Amino acid sequence: MTITDLFEETRLALLANKVRSGLTTLGIVIGIGSVIAMIAIGQGSQSMIQANIESLGSNLLMIMPGRQRGVGMQVSQGRGLSQTLTNADVSALNQELGDSVVVVPELSGRYQINAKGTNTNTSVDGTTVDYVSVRNVEIASGSFISEQNIASLAKVAVLGPTVRDDLFGVDYDGAIGQTIRIKNINFKVIGVTKSKGGSGFSNQDDMIFVPITTAQQFLTGSDKISAISAQAPDQKSMVVLQEQITAILLAKHNIADATMADFSVLNQADIVSAASSVTNTFTILLGSVAAISLLVGGIGIMNMMLTTVTERTKEIGLRKALGAKRSDISRQFLVEAVTLTFIGGIIGVIFGWLIALGVYKFAGITTRVSFLPVALAFGVSAGIGVVFGYYPAAKAAKLNPIEALRYE
Repeated sequence: MTITDLFEETRLALLANKVRSGLTTLGIVIGIGSVIAMIAIGQGSQSMIQANIESLGSNLLMIMPGRQRGVGMQVSQGRGLSQTLTNADVSALNQELGDSVVVVPELSGRYQINAKGTNTNTSVDGTTVDYVSVRNVEIASGSFISEQNIASLAKVAVLGPTVRDDLFGVDYDGAIGQTIRIKNINFKVIGVTKSKGGSGFSNQDDMIFVPITTAQQFLTGSDKISAISAQAPDQKSMVVLQEQITAILLAKHNIADATMADFSVLNQADIVSAASSVTNTFTILLGSVAAISLLVGGIGIMNMMLTTVTERTKEIGLRKALGAKRSDISRQFLVEAVTLTFIGGIIGVIFGWLIALGVYKFAGITTRVSFLPVALAFGVSAGIGVVFGYYPAAKAAKLNPIEALRYE
């Protein structure tokens, strides 16, 4: 039997019962489509999380208050309520590290904000002039906090675009000069930042920035610091800088044992790596769950091929009586099974891509369809055809031609 004859026989066999072939293929379509869609969602989420972290700035070390449980381990529960960093720590870091390292203190809190009969609940971040360069913040209109604002404890505020929209309306151009109330204290709006997009990880679009001295004097009444960001000159110096900061703060806090430190120094690269590890696991889990439907689809193909072998028993006997070899019979049924899964794989890839596109468009979740999952889908679909089509093909090839011709 030539290859042309083999594919012609396969086409006729599959078209002989279009509904059954279509329903069998549907299982593969759903399986492949689900795998591609789930992996696309997982990879898209990973990209979004990495982008959100990296958008906070480059070459950053984040110093957080709170007692550690051990070197390199996560900070113990309740860290967010600890207040172990102060202005003195910021001064010590600036003095010891020199001008090559930019140190930016932050004092964050969540407050109810009121303006012109509207209100919102959002984060208020007391910070300094260098926050703009360290955290890659751009000003859309007005200006950011100045050294003079910090020195004079000025009651001024810079709004993120989300806060501006919540308080004054979407894309309102007249926010500059308006008055907002934070903790019943009037603040004058002097600037609005450009939108960076994203969510989580201190979404800068949904924040209000005020001078750190003003926040300490009027909002918290103490010299405590919520966090300190230190920007290294380059990527290579981050590990050394992390060790230097740890040593400086341990000495400042009179702590001899590093395991008893009341602060933690987090490397931005480590945070990105940890987030990537979590999202990779999440992606694998999603893909594994979706892959179960592929197994179900493969069982459906085996069931259909076994039924086909039974229905075509006489045909098989006749072919063998005319000289067809076992390999010819098994090859014919195996090609039919692989063709079904291959067609299902093509449609499944398109189906999965459409699902990923729909999730992005209607749910706003970032998705990314890459080459590897598509190639894997085709490989798996062909493998399923071979694995689940082998037994029916072998059964057909082993039929005794005389018994097959007598089959009713």
